[in-house]
Order: sequence, then C-alpha cells, then structure tokens
Amino acid sequence: MPTGTNIKTYFQGEWHEEDVLIMRAADHGSWLGTTVFDGARYAYGLTPDLDEHCQRVNDSALALGISPTHSVEEMLEITCAGLKLYPQEATVYIRPMYWATHGGHMAIVPERSVTGFCICLEELPMALATQTLSLTTTRFHRPILATALVNAKAGCLYPNNARMLSEALAKGFDNALVADAMGNVAETATSNIFMVRDNVVHTPIANGTFLAGITRKRILTLLKGDGFDVRESILTFADFHSADEVFATGNMSKVTSVTRFEDTHYHGSVAMRARELYWQWAQAKT
Repeated sequence: MPTGTNIKTYFQGEWHEEDVLIMRAADHGSWLGTTVFDGARYAYGLTPDLDEHCQRVNDSALALGISPTHSVEEMLEITCAGLKLYPQEATVYIRPMYWATHGGHMAIVPERSVTGFCICLEELPMALATQTLSLTTTRFHRPILATALVNAKAGCLYPNNARMLSEALAKGFDNALVADAMGNVAETATSNIFMVRDNVVHTPIANGTFLAGITRKRILTLLKGDGFDVRESILTFADFHSADEVFATGNMSKVTSVTRFEDTHYHGSVAMRARELYWQWAQAKT
C-alpha cells in the first residue's frame, strides 16, 4: 500500500500518471534487496536541499556497488517537470531510487553497470507544527559498517528500523531512541535526534553507525548562525533523561518536538525556533 496519494512515477524516460510497476521477479533488487533511495520534499512551493538529496542517492548507489545513471542536474530537471503536474499548493514526497537488475559473481554481487532508476512523487501532507513524539528504548541497535550498509540510504536497512518501531508501538510510544553498537544514543528509528540542556543544543556525533542527515546538517548550521551553542557529542540515555528539551529532525517532517522519553517529560522552544529558521532559509533560497 502506498504511503501517499496522487502518485506519479518517472520510469524509462517518461512520467506516468500512476504507481508504476518498476521491478521484475528476477531483478537483483527484488530478491536480494539491492535498493537505495532518498527522500526530499516539495512544500509551500519550495524544494529545500533537493540537490543534496539527489547527490546522496547517487552516493548511496556507489556504496551499494551499483552505478548511478543520472546526474544531479538531470534528476533536478526531471523532478521539476514532475512537480509541474501537481497544484502549486500541493505537498509532495520526492523519492529518487536505484536498484540492481542483474547479478554477477555467484548471483550475489550486483552487476554494477546495469541499474534500474525511477523517481516516485506522492502527495503527502507536511506534519503540523503541533505534532509531537513520545520515545522509549528498544533492544535493537544501529549496525556498524562492518556488518551493514550504514553509509547508504539503503532499503535493506529498514527491516531493522521497522522492528524498533514495532517494539516502541507495542509499548505505547510513537518511536524509539536507538543505541549504537557502543550503547550510546545514535538517533530514533526514523530520524536524527537533538537535545537541549542548560541552553546548549547537543546531537549525537556522527560516528558512522547512522546517516547524519541533510536536514540535521541544515538545522545545525541554522541554529549556530542564530547564536545557539550547538555541539556534536557522545550522548547516553541518561543525558536524554536529564535534558530540558528534545526534538527530532528528518526530511519527512523536518523538525518534530518530543514530549517525553519514557517517564521524562520535556518543554522548550528551541524546536519551534529551528522550524522557523528552516523555512525562513528555504524561502530565502528561492
């Protein structure tokens, strides 16, 4: 079942007014999970950091061992043409994707030179500024590069995220605060995480166990430019229990306040300011 509505798909050189079937049963991506994607947003007539997301999907493809077939400039041109099929007031999730179609050595190694490509657009509302999250812990951890493709936005990573979320939902929470291999906080199951304590903004240091997101980087820069003391730090679960405020960042919702981590409750205005700064920056970039 699709996540959004009014789906349009760029596949094999043209836009289609539907959720197109893009993989065959024998495609390497279908049975061995060699898929990468990225997610960008069109909202309020803006496409913040779309070029960065297009670059990252190409980087992810190379990390997966397949060759990207479209330049950033080509993906920008294709996406802009697709967005013209929507009303200007629409809010759209933009998802460029690559996957391996052929297997090489022992069928396991993907054939680098034969790569599938599409861009999927879906109408998907932006989260309201009032939307919040509650967090709990999970017994599942983020992997490391020696055991998983953590340097790519790869589809094969998401079953691990799904079991984190399923555990959190079963405990009555919205999301999970997830540890890295050392037991320190890495991110949530779906997004990067920030905490505020004594007017200092902290986010887990990018240690290679999670994608340090494009929105995370943008919020770091904007908050620093606004005069906040922002630090990348090694953070424990105890640090989050002693925080004054916590918020998550990611492409889907941009900035989301966290109301509580288990029995610890939060308040504060940094998330609201981060959200304001983000859309002010995006507007100024047009």
